[in-house]
Amino acid sequence: MTVLPALQAELASATNQLLATAASLSDADIAAPSLLPGWTRGHVLSHVARNADSHLNLLTWARTGVRTPQYPSLEARTAEIEATAARPAARHLADLEERSARLAAAIRDLPARAWSAQVEPMRPPPHPAWYILVRRLREIGFHHVDLAAGYGPEDWPDSFVRRELHDCLATWPRDHSTVSEIIFLAERPTHATGHRAAKPAAHPAEHPPGATVHRPAATDRPTTNASAPAAESQAEGVTEILARWRDLGTGPAVQGTMRDMLAWLTGRSGGEGVSLLPVGQSFIPGPGGASLPEPPPWLTMPAPADLPTTPSEDYP
Repeated sequence: MTVLPALQAELASATNQLLATAASLSDADIAAPSLLPGWTRGHVLSHVARNADSHLNLLTWARTGVRTPQYPSLEARTAEIEATAARPAARHLADLEERSARLAAAIRDLPARAWSAQVEPMRPPPHPAWYILVRRLREIGFHHVDLAAGYGPEDWPDSFVRRELHDCLATWPRDHSTVSEIIFLAERPTHATGHRAAKPAAHPAEHPPGATVHRPAATDRPTTNASAPAAESQAEGVTEILARWRDLGTGPAVQGTMRDMLAWLTGRSGGEGVSLLPVGQSFIPGPGGASLPEPPPWLTMPAPADLPTTPSEDYP
């Protein structure tokens, strides 16, 4: 057993969720701004649809051994998105359905040997074909949020969050980093909505892959804000530190949950839930995102450079 069935199942679910959102949009919704500067929702849907074809090109390369570029050029990709962004909602939906179905069929029918073939994205490094599934999940997961149509970072599957943080660390731009350390906190229960419960820090699967696991001592535990009401302190308790990423470059340390940190690092939030930790202080109370630096460049490479050629049992 390899990771392929799990990735395929996750991709099918993510695609179905995106299609459901696209089906709910009217023509006016399509023309409204997305979260991406200068792009409408139509631009986002057009890009995601054409991205399916681009990954189909890479699967063709893996299956046939004939070099098949992901896109003819960046200019051609941009021109096609601009030419189709203003179409009616029904045409966007039909286009996304058709292209997603073609990609799903190619994934289903790809010979086992082809998953290990090396393909090249628009930017280096090359990567094995199985990683196409991860890249497609990334496109859908982040751009679904960009539609600003009811799907947000809180809807990302835990497996998606862990995998993207793993690849974020594997491609970390230390020369351009704006932070020196990231501290990952366990999620607290959300009493008002009942959605998220605190997660045990000792569970290995919940640690950001590749991170230094932090075993908290009494002196490591964050202190509470002295000015906060006692009832809030008792209700919420002490937040557990799950793990740390150290030696990331220059800048301050920041802390937050895995989900909040991923949303900030990828520009899908303004830093809500992420706090600054100046040197010499163990805890900074206050609103999330206050005084945060700009996040470092996200995924300066489309894939980690040392991926296993053969699909492993799990990833990461």
